[in-house]
Amino acid sequence: MSHYPIPAHTIRIENRVVNSRFIATIGRADTVAQAKAFIQAIRDEMPDATHHVHAFKVGYGGSVTEGMTDDGEPSGTSGPPVLAVLRGADIGDVVIVVTRYFGGTKLGTGGLVRAYGGAAKDAVAALPTEMKIEKRYIGISTAYSFYEQIMLLLGEHHASIDDEDFAADVTIYAHIPVDQLDPLSSALLNLTAGQVTPLVLDGPDS
Repeated sequence: MSHYPIPAHTIRIENRVVNSRFIATIGRADTVAQAKAFIQAIRDEMPDATHHVHAFKVGYGGSVTEGMTDDGEPSGTSGPPVLAVLRGADIGDVVIVVTRYFGGTKLGTGGLVRAYGGAAKDAVAALPTEMKIEKRYIGISTAYSFYEQIMLLLGEHHASIDDEDFAADVTIYAHIPVDQLDPLSSALLNLTAGQVTPLVLDGPDS
């Protein structure tokens, strides 16, 4: 999927259940490494907490990498209900940490499931989202005679220009939405009688 909802920014909500504090922090993670860094940052921020239960879902639709932990709570009482909330949410590239400060009263298995799952649900409900648009980094080399028309085409296909190299020919470096790459290629071939086509490159954020 080239377009899907992702967290717009990190938010935090807090619930109290029988004197225990459940602090849910939820945000964006484009990779497993970013999810792990997010989780570690919460641990570092609140080192005196009793538990840091986490779950993440990197990707969207049929291409997802998931992870979770109970972090010392009884098996299955915390990580799985939190992950279940993420699975049920129409959001990709998301990570959540539910931090617990124990309040002195045990909640029991069912109470823990409800408390952790409830904190995750509240966090997801409050989370602002935006659309992720997958892009490709491309290079286009052209004669100067086509330069202005190609720049217009790039604008029409929602490309963002990163750099330009003016030498014997002009080389334009840009990011373009995935679903605009084929239409742009066709437009360039038509404009230049088959002389110019975009080359997909490895590059910044490609």
